[in-house]
Amino acid sequence: MTNDRLRSALASASITTAELGERLQVDAKTVDRWIANGRIPHRSNRQRVAAVLAQDEDYLWPDAVSDSQASAASRAEVVTVYPTRGSIPTSLWHSLFDNASESIDVLAFAASFLHDTMPDVDELLVAKARSGVRVRLAFGDPNCEAVRIRGIEEGIGESLAERCRLTWKYLDPILAEPEVSVRAHSTTLYCSMFRFDNDLLANHHLLGAPANHSPVVHMRRLVGGRLFDHHVKSFERVWSEASEAPR
Repeated sequence: MTNDRLRSALASASITTAELGERLQVDAKTVDRWIANGRIPHRSNRQRVAAVLAQDEDYLWPDAVSDSQASAASRAEVVTVYPTRGSIPTSLWHSLFDNASESIDVLAFAASFLHDTMPDVDELLVAKARSGVRVRLAFGDPNCEAVRIRGIEEGIGESLAERCRLTWKYLDPILAEPEVSVRAHSTTLYCSMFRFDNDLLANHHLLGAPANHSPVVHMRRLVGGRLFDHHVKSFERVWSEASEAPR
């Protein structure tokens, strides 16, 4: 059985089997067998191939990682857990934003706390995007049903919709920046997400409690782990269904 995922990843990266073999210091015929015969290489080689091709090991070889290994790796992805979002040190927010070099993704209804925590966050996001960092921001449509219901559940009525409107007002300068991608969503959020390269803060929403009073899991992506990628897939789904913000 051929490994079409590996074949496709090599083609996308414009790397030949001979070139991959040279980088890994293995014979090109060995790489050919990984593709043509579906042979599964040793774990160290799987990890090196995944790194070279910028792919997940369990994507290239889904049958190679056992459930126990994936569970262990997923547990190791958890850096720490904060009982509330408000208990996250301000220094961590600054560090994550400042050190991001590849991607910054934000998914929330309003996340107006960011402008209180980091008054220059808009300028920072624009600077990051102009330097080549992929910046994607998805905030709630203040007129959508999901925002209305969440406001009722939290006991704050229209206040959540007003916070969303305030966030969009804050975003006015960013909307003119073509390098920054901003979308409006109407999704029922169970978790707000803040991703910075391979770090992700997942603010899980508890019924009746505002996001600031709900727990946050800080996770860092690891090869073979599934927790980080599970959250990223959720973000991607919301992003694909969200509407482009008017510019």
